[in-house]
Amino acid sequence: MSAMHDRPARLIFGFLLFITLGLSACAGETPTTTTNGTSTSTITVVAAENFYGDIVRQLGAGHVSVTSILSDPNIDPHEYESSVQDASDVAQASLVIENGDDYDTWMDKLLSASPNPNRIVLVGADIAVDKLPDNPHVWYGIDNIQAIASAITATLEKLDPTGKTDFEAALSTFQKSLVPINQQITALHSKYAGTPVGLTETIYLYQTGPIGLNVLTPFDFEKAIAEGNDPPADTVVTANDQINQHAIKVLIYNVQTVTPITTNLQDAAKQNNIPIVPVSETMPPGMTYQSWMSAQLNALQQALGG
Repeated sequence: MSAMHDRPARLIFGFLLFITLGLSACAGETPTTTTNGTSTSTITVVAAENFYGDIVRQLGAGHVSVTSILSDPNIDPHEYESSVQDASDVAQASLVIENGDDYDTWMDKLLSASPNPNRIVLVGADIAVDKLPDNPHVWYGIDNIQAIASAITATLEKLDPTGKTDFEAALSTFQKSLVPINQQITALHSKYAGTPVGLTETIYLYQTGPIGLNVLTPFDFEKAIAEGNDPPADTVVTANDQINQHAIKVLIYNVQTVTPITTNLQDAAKQNNIPIVPVSETMPPGMTYQSWMSAQLNALQQALGG
């Protein structure tokens, strides 16, 4: 996937630092509310990406207030620049979840601008149990999400011990909801393992691997596109030849890292009647993590079957 471009404006970030230092003292749980005479607290959470926000919302069992920063599917995540509102949200959070591994470095700057020893920061890439080389997109690995969900639950229990029973029940429900996704992957593997496919970047390697698909696109091409760089010229030629010579059966296309080079690949696939499967880095509106992953797997199954 993608190392985020680092373009902070000094003047803007100086202002962010000013306001967030003032707000950092407010970080923590929101004021308590009373339900049937029982005092409870809402844990204020900021997620760098909306899929992590959705997951913690599911695991929070009504005990969390979640803000997701990166959520617009029309924004290239490589180009994202944090805002004053982002700084304010992070300064007031008692739990922050980021991906790490140079994917969302802007979040590290926001955290540095509002230091708070009581704030807990979870880094998905550090928790992931199955990391691929040069590939920060750990949330596409279902095993990784299971581990991250467990870490989130343990953190929520630390922040609000009174909610332990609710958190444990929510984690059990969440883990069970991932079973159908693993079943989809197993079914695709049994039918399509070995099928040659192309990728515009590395993001989907976390699922092509378990499915057993044979990714022909040169890794250097995928990695360069994921990092916002121009791929080596020979890899561009190879990727185009694989399409024009019908060496691949499907092109899996990241709709949020679009460049003239990837657009040319997409156009060539259309001209050669090679199915294109769109995937994204952030979760589309109106979906959950589970429905997002499942819908993309359904699209892949349809493309492979076609």
